[in-house]
This record gives sequence, structure tokens and C-alpha cells, in this order.
Amino acid sequence: MIRIGAILLTMCAIGLAAPTAMAREPGLLVDPFVGTLADFGQLSPAAVAPFGMVQLGPDTVPANHAGYDHAATQLVGFSHTRGVGVGCGGAGGDVRISLNYADAPMPAMIDKAHEKAHAGYYTVIYGPAIRAEMTATRGAGVVRFTLPKAGRVIVTVAFDQGYSKRLSSKWQAQRDGDLRADFSAGTVCDVGAYNLHSATRLVRNDRVVKSGWSGDPAKAAQLSLSVQSGDVIELRTGLSSVDAAAAASVRDSELADHPFDAIVAKTLAAWNRELSRITFDGSAEQQALFYTSLFRVMQTPVAIADPDGRFRGSDGLIAQVAPGDQHYTSWALWDNYRTQMPLLALVDPARAGQIARSLVRLYQTGKKRWATPMEPFLTVRTEHAGIVLLDFRRKGIVDFDAQAALAGMVAESDTLARNTPDEQIEAAYDDWAVAELASDLGETAIAQRFRIKALAYRPMWLSTFRELGEDADIVKARGLYQGTLAQYRWAPVFDLPWLAKTLGPLFRSELDRFFADNLFNMTNQPDIHVPYLFAWAGDPAATERTVRRYIEQPVAHRYVNSGVRPEPWIGRSFALAPQGFADGMDDDAGTMSAWYIWAALGMYPITPGEPKFVRTTPMVKNIRINGRSM
Repeated sequence: MIRIGAILLTMCAIGLAAPTAMAREPGLLVDPFVGTLADFGQLSPAAVAPFGMVQLGPDTVPANHAGYDHAATQLVGFSHTRGVGVGCGGAGGDVRISLNYADAPMPAMIDKAHEKAHAGYYTVIYGPAIRAEMTATRGAGVVRFTLPKAGRVIVTVAFDQGYSKRLSSKWQAQRDGDLRADFSAGTVCDVGAYNLHSATRLVRNDRVVKSGWSGDPAKAAQLSLSVQSGDVIELRTGLSSVDAAAAASVRDSELADHPFDAIVAKTLAAWNRELSRITFDGSAEQQALFYTSLFRVMQTPVAIADPDGRFRGSDGLIAQVAPGDQHYTSWALWDNYRTQMPLLALVDPARAGQIARSLVRLYQTGKKRWATPMEPFLTVRTEHAGIVLLDFRRKGIVDFDAQAALAGMVAESDTLARNTPDEQIEAAYDDWAVAELASDLGETAIAQRFRIKALAYRPMWLSTFRELGEDADIVKARGLYQGTLAQYRWAPVFDLPWLAKTLGPLFRSELDRFFADNLFNMTNQPDIHVPYLFAWAGDPAATERTVRRYIEQPVAHRYVNSGVRPEPWIGRSFALAPQGFADGMDDDAGTMSAWYIWAALGMYPITPGEPKFVRTTPMVKNIRINGRSM
């Protein structure tokens, strides 16, 4: 076990080091098609900027939860939003643009040989050889169509399409041709709703088209154009949580009159800066898979404050951040507090501070477990925000109001679900975080009260998990969420010394049996820390053997979220291919991609909230984080 303070002191003592040479820019090493096949990640090749609202990419038939399936042969259009590897039916798919010749309606056949992407860019040829290219900034996106022949094309911008329940939409064309819209839809799992606004401008051969939009104002706007071979049509769209006029300002501010290629270059440069926070020596395949994983890590949460600082909170009210600050949303904290958030704290402390301030605002405006009916953007769930805040603060990220955070965490405790064994453990972890933060702030009475409250789960653990029964390998037994008793047995990472003492000599033998009997589930979050318990207990070599097996070898994956498979799916857990994850593994807002990054680095945040990592041998060499050797 190594403390974060020791890491930082070592890094400072070593000083700046020359960055590792790479054959290509890291943004060009990224393969956005990884994880886009069916249920192998639930991802999309959409063009996106780091932590951007806009995820501008293709929608296909059939599709995964992010609107696209790499095996699909039919294209229905290009939309501007989507969740990053989330479950249920996904969410997003807003402002769907389609263009085809009048005699060749959508859906259109995809020319898979001419489908390409890198960080911040996607292109495809479809139908009668139309080329579509797209790129994005934080809050705006551009689709560029190059037309192969003369004729009449129909452009459609749909506001009533998406991956979750559509609740309302209304568009209106301004006199200058600006197409502005307000719309709302269900968030992930259709729990709660998000409300968003857009402004789209159509440009033909560098000239704005100012008229021609028609259609049902509650559904889609259409425009018919007579075109020549080689004509170029661009649709430039801004998004805002504030209103449609603000969306137009976002577009005009972030895109201005910059040519498409210049926007691509600027977004790629932004990705190169972010991805270069970690450099290392490795094979071409290692570099590509590593930077593709880091690319996914750096897409959530989503930065929603407009360039003027305005945004809507989860209470539906307009607020404003100070110049230079940002507000984030699109939370999936039940998943990514374990791996992705600690990784952001390590590689990007300044952004982690912005995220921390965003979480404090969330507490102050009525934080709920799941999405509210007034979300400013699609989101999932917010459990364990307090653990994230404690973890950030103990890693030196202190530029947020910790007292306000503590007040929110204390108030939230009484609302936490505590019915099932997993809920009791998870609530205890949140209460532990309250106690620890209170202790750090000198709030002794709160710390004592919540330390007792946190440890109240122990009798339940003893009666449920000390000796496992016949239902140990049943997914959702006793009301568990997407896991088994054998997996949740190891969940109290905040209380590991007690857990080890309670099991005594059985701690190691039961860990060995857990993997020998293939009870570990690499495809979901409840037990993804368990391989690192060997290292925590003093045997890093056992952790390394286990982790390398799941990273480098085909293994038998037995589980899906709803149960045990009739026959295991055998394959690698992570791969540089459209089938990029094990079958049934959602990336879950960068959670699983971050697990891969930690494995490559040879360290793991086994207890978020403690400034410590367990260490093993890195899988790559000469690692540098923000220019400093590890």
C-alpha cells in the first residue's frame, strides 16, 4: 500500500521528465470504434471534445444503447447527444440530422470500408456515395456533407427522436434561417427527465440558407435543396441548458466562422493535450488500447456551463459560474466513483476541483439518488458523491467548500436506502465518508456519530456473508443489485481491516476460492476491486497474476446483470476491436476503461476516500503523469 502523498512527493523530487516519444499523436491513436459492437461496451464512434456535451455521431438500425452498432448496415441519421456506455436503453439521440436525395430516402446503406474515426472526428460514406463528416466542441457540433451528384436533397432535423422516452419538442425557424428548438426526454432508464435547447444553422457552399424549413413544429423540420455535384452542406448546431437563444450563442462562440477542418484540428489538439497527461513506453497495441480507454475516461461528467458561465441546475434554475470555472453534470457515480473519478483526481486535479464544486452545488440544490424531472442534461445516478468529495480532498484537491459538502452528506444520510444487504453496505460506506470528512474538518461530534452509524452494518454482514449458503452464486439473491452474495461479500472496502480480522485465515483461502470457482464478475462493478485484495493483504504477485489474466487472456465470463449464463462467454475482457469489452460489459461512463488504465499503471484505488493505492508491477514502462515519472 502506498499513500498518495508519498507519490506526489516522489514526483516533485524527480521533477519534470522528457515526454515519451510516440509514433503518432495520442488522439490519432484513439480508436472510437472499440466497444461499439452490440453489447460489448455500448459505446459510439461519435465525435466529441473532452468532457463535451455534444456527442455527434451515427444512428443505425439496429443499434446499441448509444444509437449505433458496428455490425449495422443501415444508417438513419446523425444525432448530437448520447450516454457513454450506460445501461437500460441509453439516453440521448437528440437533434437527429439526416440528408439524402429525394429519390433515396433514409435509412441508407453504409459503406463500411469508408467509415473512419479518431478523437473528435467521424466520417462515413452512405447511400449514393454521400460523404458525411462530423466534429464537435464542448457545446457545439458540425456535420459536413459532400454531395456526389446533382439532384434534389431533403435535409431533416428531428427533435422527437432519441433513445429514451420523448416527452416534448418544439422548433421554430428564425427569419435569418436559424432553426431553434426546445425539447425534453427521459434520462437513462427513463428515471427523471432532461430539458435541452438547440440552435442549428444550415450552410451551403459557405453561404447561410435563410429560408425553407417546414414540417410539424412538434416533430421534425425539413428543407429541400437543389444541388450540384461537389456541393458542400454543413449543419452547425449549438446546445445549451439555458434556452434556444443561448444555444445559438454557444454555437457562434465556440464555432464562430472557423472552417470545418480547423475545428477538427482544434478538437484533436485538445484531445492530444488531455491524453498526454499520461505517457509511457509500450507496443503499438498497448498505446492504442490505453489511449482509447483514456479517451473514454475523459468524456464524463459533462461540462454544461455556456461560454458566458450560465447553466441550469438539477433544480431547473439558471445559475452562473465564475469566469474560468465550469459546471458538470451527467453523473453515473454508482459506477465510476470506484475507478474513473479517482483517476481524474490523479491526472487532472484542476478539473477534479471543478467537479467537486459541481457536486457541492448539486447537494445545495436538492441532490437525489437518481435523476430529477428537471435535469439540464441526460444523467444516471448520484450515489457516493460524498465519497468522491472525501477522496478528492484527501488527495490535495481542496478548492471547494468542504463544510457545505459535509452538510449535504449529513442530510443525505437519512435518505439512503438500507433494505437489502448491498444497500446496507453502500450506505455504511457513505456514512464512513461523512465520519472521515467530519474528522478532517474538526467536527468531532459528527465524526463520532457517523462512525458508529457506519459500522452498524457489521451484524448484518456477519449473519449474511461470514458463511455463504446455497444462494451464494445467485444474481440478485436477497434483493441484491446486479450481483451475488459471493461478490458483495467483499464490498466493505472502507472496513477492510475488520473484514480480514473477522475471516482470519479464511480471508486468503476464500479469496483463492472466489477466483478458482470463477465467482468473480469482470463485467460489472460490485466486485471489480477484488483482484486487488491480494495486494492489499501483502501479496501483489497474486494480484498481478489475476489482473494480467483478465487483461491479456480469454477467460470464461459467467454473468450477465440478470443472472448466470447457461454457458460462459469466453474471450478477452478488453480488446482493441469493435468487440472491445467482454459480452455484456457496459463501459458505464468510463468505469471499466479506467479499470484498464489502473491495471496498466500497476496501481489501484482500492478504497476511494483514502489517499492510498495498492501497487503491483505496471504493464507498461516509463510511466509519466503530467510529465513526472511514476
